[in-house]
Amino acid sequence: MDITKSGLIPIEEIVAAEQTLSKVITHTPVLLNHNLSQKYDCQLYLKREDMQVVRSFKIRGAYNKMSKMPAEQLAKGIMCASAGNHAQGVAMACRLLDVKGVIYMPSTTPEQKINKVRHHGGGKVEILLHGDTFDDAFEAACMVAEEKGLPFIHPFDDKDIIAGQGTVGKEILDDMDVEIDYLIVSVGGGGLISGVGSYFKQISPKTQIIAVESSGAPAMYNSLKEKKVVQLEEIDPFADGIAVKSVGKTTFKLSQNIIDDIYLVPEGKICSTILELYTDEAIVMEPAGAIVISVLDDIKNKIKGKNVVAILSGGNNDIRRTEDIRERALIYEGKKHYFIVQFPQRAGALREFLNLLGPQDDITHFEYTKKTSREQGPALVGIELEEKEGFDSFVEKLKAHGFSFQHVNENPVLFNMLV
Repeated sequence: MDITKSGLIPIEEIVAAEQTLSKVITHTPVLLNHNLSQKYDCQLYLKREDMQVVRSFKIRGAYNKMSKMPAEQLAKGIMCASAGNHAQGVAMACRLLDVKGVIYMPSTTPEQKINKVRHHGGGKVEILLHGDTFDDAFEAACMVAEEKGLPFIHPFDDKDIIAGQGTVGKEILDDMDVEIDYLIVSVGGGGLISGVGSYFKQISPKTQIIAVESSGAPAMYNSLKEKKVVQLEEIDPFADGIAVKSVGKTTFKLSQNIIDDIYLVPEGKICSTILELYTDEAIVMEPAGAIVISVLDDIKNKIKGKNVVAILSGGNNDIRRTEDIRERALIYEGKKHYFIVQFPQRAGALREFLNLLGPQDDITHFEYTKKTSREQGPALVGIELEEKEGFDSFVEKLKAHGFSFQHVNENPVLFNMLV
């Protein structure tokens, strides 16, 4: 497959991929969301790839790629690396095509995604956990695949994978009866936006394409800024579906011709969005899916009065992450704070401290050990405020009552060590 002169995946390749996938995937709906449309004063449509067979778009690229491979290659078995969603797509493709697969996943992968890979693989795949990030698992899988001479199914940097993901874009334009002003797409390695963007730029060139990345893994953002593929040294793996240290060479080349604007969203903001979507819309989102809603606050002036489509790329979230998600959300919103407080070692000091809290404020953590023969003893205190505006007044009260303290939220190293 050649990239067109305009630097895009050819339309006919995406159309062919749609035909290949027609009996395998779900044609997911594009739904107008009334609440979010009213909130942002636009017509906001959600492309619900969380309703896909494997609860993300990844089956499209994986199956399209594997179905085009020669039988003698598939007979050897395949290998891949994934933070979860690509693994599920590959696992399902292995089951449908009767192919054995070995899948490397980072040890930090939510258990829910690991179990789903096993389920969709139907006994055809072996799962190996390696490293702390997708990139760790990717490097190990590539090395073993080369040693054993096995075909490697890349999660994003492959033209057949990209063409498969491009079918998301074709479905959107086939289903919409209004002109789309903005399309919002989350970015990890770049496979989804490369495929969808290729189709849009050729069929709906007036549509502005907005890319969104997590602040903790700005691989595409930095690459576009530097005009070359940038390798990040460290990333925050929280938004696991899009947390990569480097985008692909092919996807970067394509994205340069596709992305009209790109935004970064803090992980805490993503967490707030996940909770809001669940509470207000009964939609379960993983971080990579929720981020396209998180960015709406940043672009609300752009999209006012416009027709906007946001791709909800995946809904594979582990319920056991809920407390971590809630904690990150509250800290981001300024409602959750940790302090190291030096308590005078006298009767009534704790009661005096408690009286400084508002009637609806709460202590969520208290860790203290009395030190003999000392005038003061340190305590690690976690506080949840009803409103973030209460923080300044609480700090002023601490100072006025003579409490010596340190705000742990302001010290990332101390925060990660103690909390």
